[in-house]
Amino acid sequence: MITGEIRTQVDTLWNTFWTGGIANPLEVIEQITYLLFIKRLDDLHTLEENKANRLGKPLERRIFPEGKDELGRAYDDLRWSRFKHFEAAQMFGVVADQVFPFLRTLGGDGSTYSQHMKDARFTLPKASLLVKVVDLIDKVPMDDRDTKGDLYEYMLGKIASAGQNGQFRTPRHIIELMVELTQPEPKDIVCDPACGTGGFLVAAGESLRKRHPEIFLDPALKEHFHHSLFHGFDFDTTMLRIASMNLLLHGVENPDVVYRDSLAQDHSAEAEKYTLVLANPPFAGSLDYESTAKDLQQIVKTKKTELLFVALFLRLLKAGGRAAVIVPDGVLFGSSKAHKELRRMLVEDQKLDAVISLPGGVFKPYAGVSTAILLFTKTNSAAPTRCGSTT
Repeated sequence: MITGEIRTQVDTLWNTFWTGGIANPLEVIEQITYLLFIKRLDDLHTLEENKANRLGKPLERRIFPEGKDELGRAYDDLRWSRFKHFEAAQMFGVVADQVFPFLRTLGGDGSTYSQHMKDARFTLPKASLLVKVVDLIDKVPMDDRDTKGDLYEYMLGKIASAGQNGQFRTPRHIIELMVELTQPEPKDIVCDPACGTGGFLVAAGESLRKRHPEIFLDPALKEHFHHSLFHGFDFDTTMLRIASMNLLLHGVENPDVVYRDSLAQDHSAEAEKYTLVLANPPFAGSLDYESTAKDLQQIVKTKKTELLFVALFLRLLKAGGRAAVIVPDGVLFGSSKAHKELRRMLVEDQKLDAVISLPGGVFKPYAGVSTAILLFTKTNSAAPTRCGSTT
């Protein structure tokens, strides 16, 4: 839990952004994300320097170049530990003219974070605002994974209005319920095909840390946790940046969080790859057949996004894989041929474990549609389904 003092600092920072001319909460989070990333790069570089000094060897991995650029500006000025001491105007110039162009060159190292920083834009309008932001971030004990994760979650909680394409945050208690019901295991491969800010993936990681601390004592399981366990798709690059940083601050070194239009792109490379799907995808009504992935149409012939997403979950899961996903009530009660066929598949061809009806106001003010949580296991064979509806 973050302290009252840090909470007050974040609230003050938010108001400062507002009065400084940045009223969009997503833009606020995005700018803070960039600065958190450059601070992390400096921390990693410092670790490499300390290691080289201890061993009396050259740096194995140099993040910041040596010397000066073609304009005679020291590359050392790019480092958080250096520019945080500059006076306001100098800091503003360095961050705008050197740090952000440097961020955009980092995509080649292969990490998900670097990939999402390649189009980084600096939009803080005033040096005084930048100084306050840097000062706040520098005072937070970022060595503590819980603190920095809670800090970022608190900031994400300030996104008080729906984004584009029906995006909004799933309430944390609903996420935690779904994770608790599925109980992720150390060898799981978890996917959220509409990951947004990464809430489901973060919650799955926190559950594993709590229930399976042995992960971090086993080199193979630890490697899997940091590089192979977490997968997220979204077609909003801002959300991908935020999700990547959210996972990073919760201690996941290199999750697979990538740009993907889950309903439009073919899934041959992703088919039957995952053992657990957790999702609350946006439901935008209907799509044209021409813009929908053909492999999903083979599962269920429909234009309805809520049915296409359920077909997608079935496509992504391995046999024996399980899912906890939020769907609108139309999936449960729709009378079209496609609705009925999908329900038949879930009940007769797969194993429908539970249907949990959610209260009507769960997603207000974003959406008023009635929803439910579907829990099912992919079996690809007729299996007895025993489930009840729980409100």
